[in-house]
Amino acid sequence: ALTALRGDTERFLERIAHQQWAIMIAVYCISHVPFLLFLDIPGFQGQQIFLIIFLIVTVQGSDVLQYVFGKLFGKHRVSPNVSPSKTWEGLIGGLASASLLGAALSFMTPFSPLQAGAIAFMICTLGFLGGLVASAIKRDQGVKDWGQLIEGHGGMLDRADSLVFAAPIFFHIVRFYWSV
Repeated sequence: ALTALRGDTERFLERIAHQQWAIMIAVYCISHVPFLLFLDIPGFQGQQIFLIIFLIVTVQGSDVLQYVFGKLFGKHRVSPNVSPSKTWEGLIGGLASASLLGAALSFMTPFSPLQAGAIAFMICTLGFLGGLVASAIKRDQGVKDWGQLIEGHGGMLDRADSLVFAAPIFFHIVRFYWSV
């Protein structure tokens, strides 16, 4: 609104769109993570921190496993113009492994092993799509990495892009099915 009040209309929509995307990613999406702590889940009071651990371990585990499977078996690129290193083999291997990882971590959640595996599959799929969206944004802006936190892996946002997109769906699945 301040931009409009100043009368600065040059590329107005483009600049506002950038601001709205930044707010959505930085505030709306990632804010679902701490709100997991406030869910009232019968028989799970005081253990909500494990939901955050489950989210982070499965989504980040999927990222790593997608990379490993892609390096070992990757032949078919998912979206070469957006993220040339992401392959269908990596995606399938990473999602399958993350689903098994989620099922194995069910003991720390209110979910059964089958539910935990299915939830891990869903959130890791969204995490993968989040990584593609972040890569498309970076390509559009001419940026390779969002920082230099980890050599060869970029900054904190590069590590968190999948979590940013997975967090809202995870929160709402848990809230809808398990909380009162």
